[in-house]
Amino acid sequence: MHATAIILAAGLGTRMKSAIPKTLHKIAGRSMLKHLLASSETAFQSHVVVLGPDMDAVAREAAPHPSVIQHERLGTAHAALQAVAHFGDGEVAVLYADNPLIRPETLRALLERRQAGDVGLALLAFRPANPAKYGRVIGRDGFVERIVEWADATAEERAVDLCNAGVLCAPAADMARWLRAVRNDNAAKEFYLTDLVALARAEGKQVAAVEAPADELGGVNSRVELAAAEAVVQGWMRTAAMNAGVTMIDPASVFLCADTRFGTDVVIEPNVVFGPGVTVASNVHIRAHSHLEGCTVGEGCIIGPFARLRPGAELDRDVHVGNFVEVKAATLAQGVKANHLSYIGDASVGAGTNIGAGTITCNYDGYNKHRTTIGARAFIGSDVALVAPVTVGDGAIVAAGSVITRDVAPDALALARGQQVEKPGRAAAMRAILAEAKKRKGAG
Repeated sequence: MHATAIILAAGLGTRMKSAIPKTLHKIAGRSMLKHLLASSETAFQSHVVVLGPDMDAVAREAAPHPSVIQHERLGTAHAALQAVAHFGDGEVAVLYADNPLIRPETLRALLERRQAGDVGLALLAFRPANPAKYGRVIGRDGFVERIVEWADATAEERAVDLCNAGVLCAPAADMARWLRAVRNDNAAKEFYLTDLVALARAEGKQVAAVEAPADELGGVNSRVELAAAEAVVQGWMRTAAMNAGVTMIDPASVFLCADTRFGTDVVIEPNVVFGPGVTVASNVHIRAHSHLEGCTVGEGCIIGPFARLRPGAELDRDVHVGNFVEVKAATLAQGVKANHLSYIGDASVGAGTNIGAGTITCNYDGYNKHRTTIGARAFIGSDVALVAPVTVGDGAIVAAGSVITRDVAPDALALARGQQVEKPGRAAAMRAILAEAKKRKGAG
């Protein structure tokens, strides 16, 4: 049966203290809205995102899913009602963009429970470590009787630790009818989605709670809660990576992105950070204090320690990128070694080439970027500056300390440095002169 998810994303998120809309704040490199969409797309066939006015950036993030506008923020039921034209004929669930960690299996369980023959409305519930002021789910005989807000609950009801997560699922026609029937006769004068439970019960419909792990259902309304959500997601991703064949020596110090991809037998040392867009093949060793973003690492590579792979870095098999080496928008073919203190930007480096310590591809002239091309089996000596655009041919050798401004032919030896001049005894004479000058200055 077709199922539609209505995602409420109109909240201003004032507690975030940010000019960025709350749902665009990122967890593991992906916005909260994208996290929720990634999960819900596995269970629902259609999605509609409810926005507030002037939230074009959120609409772009939601694309290609359609958006509707809640022009007045009159409550959660009112927000969901703005999407009624998109409900269709199947199931409809209302989700919250600031509750981004619900996992696909939980959403599928919600749909399956609703579609059981004895249930008219299904909701998600959880047991937080500190129930605090969450609404309590009051049940009997396996079904929900009512949801009681903390402020209205008796001492006995407050002792119940099953709490409402706010997510509801019902047939489209019932959902639309109940949303239209919600009243705002409460202190806040808002239309609350939780009132659907009472409306369903009034029609004789059974309401069922699907209990999910608490770490999936905590909302994110502040920077503190955002950090807590980051910790949860990082834990999930580290565990998944290790279960898939990745070794992490100190998992808590490794930070992943939602789209990080690993092969098997990858070893990751402490304090490694993965930004968005990283793919790592099998048998790769990433040493401590390295940072990778927007890059592809081929099988058998060794990275770091203290290496930085920036967007556009593409490493073929068995490449070594060592300590304090930065690679950006560059392709390093099989067996390339750049082990020390180098910058390789906007470059192509051929198979088997060695890049000496302190080598720089000078790619920027203050206005435009230029490319360096180095052939296969070349040897670039230490402290070489390659002033792009420039090409070094296959098998060429560039002598240490050279500044290369013209192309180097294949198998040529290129030297571009000043001639060494030696003055015998001059160092001792200079020391004597300097010592005498210092003495006179002190005496004065």
